[in-house]
Amino acid sequence: MISVQHISVEFSAKPLLDDISFVVNKRDRIALVGKNGAGKSTLLKIIAGQQLPTAGTVAKPHDITIGYLPQQMKLGDSLTVRQEVMKAFEHIHELDAAIDRLNDEMAQRTDYDSDSYQDLIETLALKTETRAMMQSENYEAEIEKTLLGLGFERTDFDRPTAEFSGGWRMRVEIAKILLQKPDVLLLDEPTNHLDIDSIQWLEAFLKNCNGAVILVSHDRAFIDNVTNRTIEIMLGRIYDYQVNYSHFIELRQERLEQQRRAYENQQKLIHDTEDFIERFRYKATKAVQVQSRIKQLEKIERIEVDEMDNKHLHLKFPPAPRSGDYPVIAEDLSKSYGDHNVFHDVTFTIKRGEKVAFVGKNGAGKSTLVKCIMHEIEYDGDLKIGHNVKIGYFAQNQAQLLDENISVHDTIDYAATGEIRTRINDLLGAFMFGGPEADKKVKVLSGGEKSRLAMLKLLLEPVNLLILDEPTNHLDMRTKDILKDALMSFDGTVIVVSHDRFFLDGLVEKVYEFGGGVVKEHLGGIYEFLEKRNIESLQQLEALTPVAAAAVPAEQKVSEGKQSYLERKELERKVKQAARRVQKLEQRIADIEAEIAEIEDRLAKGDTSDPTIFDRHASLNADLEAAMDEWMNSNEQQPL
Repeated sequence: MISVQHISVEFSAKPLLDDISFVVNKRDRIALVGKNGAGKSTLLKIIAGQQLPTAGTVAKPHDITIGYLPQQMKLGDSLTVRQEVMKAFEHIHELDAAIDRLNDEMAQRTDYDSDSYQDLIETLALKTETRAMMQSENYEAEIEKTLLGLGFERTDFDRPTAEFSGGWRMRVEIAKILLQKPDVLLLDEPTNHLDIDSIQWLEAFLKNCNGAVILVSHDRAFIDNVTNRTIEIMLGRIYDYQVNYSHFIELRQERLEQQRRAYENQQKLIHDTEDFIERFRYKATKAVQVQSRIKQLEKIERIEVDEMDNKHLHLKFPPAPRSGDYPVIAEDLSKSYGDHNVFHDVTFTIKRGEKVAFVGKNGAGKSTLVKCIMHEIEYDGDLKIGHNVKIGYFAQNQAQLLDENISVHDTIDYAATGEIRTRINDLLGAFMFGGPEADKKVKVLSGGEKSRLAMLKLLLEPVNLLILDEPTNHLDMRTKDILKDALMSFDGTVIVVSHDRFFLDGLVEKVYEFGGGVVKEHLGGIYEFLEKRNIESLQQLEALTPVAAAAVPAEQKVSEGKQSYLERKELERKVKQAARRVQKLEQRIADIEAEIAEIEDRLAKGDTSDPTIFDRHASLNADLEAAMDEWMNSNEQQPL
């Protein structure tokens, strides 16, 4: 389909891509990978025809259609969501108009035997056949299915796009590209503005579409599930593997090890040959052998080792000062904007040292609750920040808040205070901003480099509660792994808002799900949450939104009509019985927590007049733990 032939790109006489070639076949699902700044986005622009290479060509059939989604784009705000997405079918409207014009012309002409009339008939037949092949009569249904899959509600369809955030408007652009059904899809970080539900929907769509897909993404689970081929860009060259990303990682390591061993063996041969030549260069009896070895040395084709970027990000959060037992306690928390209620009656407690995830659809209130915790916005209800809690906050737009007109060094120099100012160069080097990189203006940095710089600013002061709102957007996979390891080693409390399943896996032990104005707590990791949520969707099928209900596989839906009356009644009885038990346990837990809070309030005020108060506090905590375990078991034992 598409042939990339000897492409080279230079910026300021510095090579970015060096004589690369590959072919894109019809059903390829290609992951384009490499560190930030390797040239992935540039290569996509060249294939899309939006940028010219320094040398080389991209050969493609004249009738091929390409859909390109860049990382950043300017979006119009004058139309509704439906009207904007309808632009995907402009070519159909243009074709219909052309067919109408041809029919009108044929009706007016009478020169039926002329060559021009025969040409007119052929043109009309071709366009009519093309229109029939498009089979777009149901494009209204296709629009609805695509928008729902990307997380929109039906009530959103006729809202102006100006009312939506940049992330939601990006979804409109994704919908337009997907609905055009191009022969080749070029997607640059499509998951950055999607929640977990929408990412899973997009995965299914891309796996089933008929054309080729080339995508850049730092979401490892996403590219593993979608792609069957991996092209790595490293130091200007490409390495093409006919496997998905996880398998590519294994094969790349094998390649580098084989290359390194071959290089070492060759270096030993060269050293031994040079040593022989040097020792016997002036001995007449060895002259023939010396000349033979010189010729042998000249013929050797030198092996080059593909040098990985050996700069490493050393990310370690400072030791967390000890905080109170409960850094965040929320009771009956609500937030509304005018008549729109974001969430209501939110009650939860985050213990010291816990690492929790906030997940849910965009707009469900995750970032809003974070802003409540940060006291950036007003709210209703009670929200307590624990004793001696020091918060480190990485906002979703943190990288954009940097001053773009100053250097990397000055960014950190202005933020640092105290003794740490003497270690600025060490810090910059640890974050891969050493040497001349430190003198770069912030505005020339890539998205990943800006995020890295913003993360470094976060490390300048010891904290014990880290709140990270989409910290992995624009970070390459290696940097994400380093950040994840650092968070797992952090001895404080962590709240992370993220849609990246691979990043959250093994990091968090509790998941708070946002949706429908409520926040629901799930104990366990992210994949346990996803599995449990699918089970719950069967238990609560009628309560699901249309989008969530559609996400349940058809083979899993049990037809109630096939159950006997007695089976249904027995199931209803068990459900009610389990629900009553859970309700009683929740009331018991609430009572215990209230008594614990009362004792801790007394202790905070210095009231230790009752000598048994500490024993009572310990006993209540033991009762609370037992009640929580019983509550978990009761939830798990609810019948399907």
